[in-house]
Amino acid sequence: MQPYFFPYLGYFQLILAVDRGIVFDVVKYNRKSWMNRNRVLHPNGGWQYVSVPVHAPHGTPINAATVVDGEAAARRILGQLEHYRGKAPFFQQVCGLVSEAFASTKTNGLCELNVRSLAVVCDYLGIAFDWSVCSEMALELPTIDYAGQWALEISSALEARRYVNAPGGREIFVSHDWESRGIDLCFLEPKSYTYDCYPYNHIENLSIIDALMWNNREDVLHYIIDTMKISK
Repeated sequence: MQPYFFPYLGYFQLILAVDRGIVFDVVKYNRKSWMNRNRVLHPNGGWQYVSVPVHAPHGTPINAATVVDGEAAARRILGQLEHYRGKAPFFQQVCGLVSEAFASTKTNGLCELNVRSLAVVCDYLGIAFDWSVCSEMALELPTIDYAGQWALEISSALEARRYVNAPGGREIFVSHDWESRGIDLCFLEPKSYTYDCYPYNHIENLSIIDALMWNNREDVLHYIIDTMKISK
């Protein structure tokens, strides 16, 4: 999976669903993706983006994209979350997770920040997280002819028997290619997590930041486990 910034709950369900995960950081950085932003509630209703500024000239691979002034970005995001104070029961804990993700990132790499955001949330929830970063693995891969082939070749190189993808992107895969390699191609089917966030109206699939603001970690983990569904 590409490294997303405090992604929605379904991303963590995917982490729990697999024995080994790969942070896919060797393709071009996409400015319109979820790699440097996500959504939380807006104090006046609806939602707003929380984001980090990124330096990534056209054609830059994900692993070379850098965060511009991470300390300032962290302060701004925590300021955007301030309206949860006094309303969301787990405000302090979640702001602590955001602060920890930024503080524990040793470089200005966007990929590292996002991996840290995944790691601190998984640790908070009690989910094992020990993913490998693709660019650091020295995998010998053939020429890639189409987008869905990346996952196939990485899975083959790691001798995987099953590959699980997020629900989007089915159209990029060629099922016959997977069958010929003896690898099961599967897809997660996450359910939307609905919860009370009075005085705001609930909005589906916001960042995990929002879900954890309003729900204790045990309930979130149980939901991730109990609603997990994987299909071919």
